[in-house]
Amino acid sequence: MRTIDIELDDFREHQEDKVMGKGSLSAALILTRSFSTDALPINPEDYKTKKEGQVKGLGGGRVKAILRDHGITRILAKEGGRTNRGNMSLMYAYADFINGIYERDGHIDFEAVEDYWVGRVRVYFNSMPFKLSSDSARSMDSAIDDLIGQARKRERESPGATYAGTVLQHLVAAKLCLLVEDVEVNGASSADEQTGRAGDFMVGDVAIHCTTMAGQLLMEKCKSNIRAGVRPVIITIRERVGTARALAEDNGIADRIEVWDIQQFLSTNVYEHGLFNAEARRDTMASIVAEYNGIITEHETDPSLMIEFE
Repeated sequence: MRTIDIELDDFREHQEDKVMGKGSLSAALILTRSFSTDALPINPEDYKTKKEGQVKGLGGGRVKAILRDHGITRILAKEGGRTNRGNMSLMYAYADFINGIYERDGHIDFEAVEDYWVGRVRVYFNSMPFKLSSDSARSMDSAIDDLIGQARKRERESPGATYAGTVLQHLVAAKLCLLVEDVEVNGASSADEQTGRAGDFMVGDVAIHCTTMAGQLLMEKCKSNIRAGVRPVIITIRERVGTARALAEDNGIADRIEVWDIQQFLSTNVYEHGLFNAEARRDTMASIVAEYNGIITEHETDPSLMIEFE
């Protein structure tokens, strides 16, 4: 860890808002960008509004622009910390902190400082659960599509992460656990080869494979299933259904496998078990979400994978 990161961690731990919510994170980002173009040492009096009730320059538009520079398009705070009463004391403390480093070292690496705060924003975003709407005016298919979209967006902002694939797999697990007894559930990172499984799930003579991007390796697994007398089923995201079917065609097994999208896989089940009744549909979806959250608690270490059923 860089020295500046350690010092910023210490600074953050000594603030009144130790967690640093979206308002104080917004202020830290904007002040860092402002300080970087100001003459050092910083005069905190320059950052008070004329009425001296707020910190000058705070606003949602500025936060959005800074985060966009780092590839983040999610909204942190619409007010950008402008209405956060604690940001005045934060501004004074932060100016003292920056001035102390400048006095000691003769310079400040503001790029590294901004990177630190952007990292804290990523942590903040990634600590939030996904949200699934229960709005009766919205189709279940659309609500599930939005949920998967949230996971894919988080992936784009956290390169290397596999949120969408994990959410997809555990949603499938949740539905299966409510339908079938003794379904074996594993963490999303457990490979089939490591566990000796024919797929992510075995139900009767069916091997279920969950993926957000079907490839040739999956086709080889499906062919192995077929040779073993097992029927392969691929569950993927809607826009990858065509890719999976095209690969199956290329491998000569198109008529031997099923390819379903997660949206229809779940929404159809919700309607069937909800007996086409609005209240029963909500109860069914709530049961799937509760089962899913239980699976996350037992098999994953990242609580941000949880789903909040609004």
